[in-house]
Amino acid sequence: MIKDRIREDMKAAMRAHDAAGLSTIRLLLAAIKQREVDEQIEADDALILSVIAKMVKQRQDSVQQYLAGDRQDLADKESVEIKVLEAYLPKGLSDEEIAAVIDAAVAEVGATGMAAMGKVMAIVKPKVTGRADMGKVSALVKAKLTA
Repeated sequence: MIKDRIREDMKAAMRAHDAAGLSTIRLLLAAIKQREVDEQIEADDALILSVIAKMVKQRQDSVQQYLAGDRQDLADKESVEIKVLEAYLPKGLSDEEIAAVIDAAVAEVGATGMAAMGKVMAIVKPKVTGRADMGKVSALVKAKLTA
């Protein structure tokens, strides 16, 4: 499980006196624990990947804001956190792989128009979460259904 790997990495960061890595891993574990408490469930790998993907997205947005505000020091800190978090995400999907997943979902649902967008996304989302930007995936699904 990813959670066990995260805990082991936390111990390794403590031993190595890696303050930045340790801080990021602790934030990640806290976010996972928060989701577990809020939803009253035990986090599985899919939930953990979605938490990690959300944290990466938040930090990417922060980096853009810091760079726009000419705060390179804060942008660098966020970039380090992104690298630590991305180590737990599976390899990203290529555009062709995303298109194949979308095509399979459209065929499975028998979608012919935008009315089936929700059904298609319900099938696509679990397959690409943490491996692709959901905004991009949504745009590709929309383009496929309107074509």
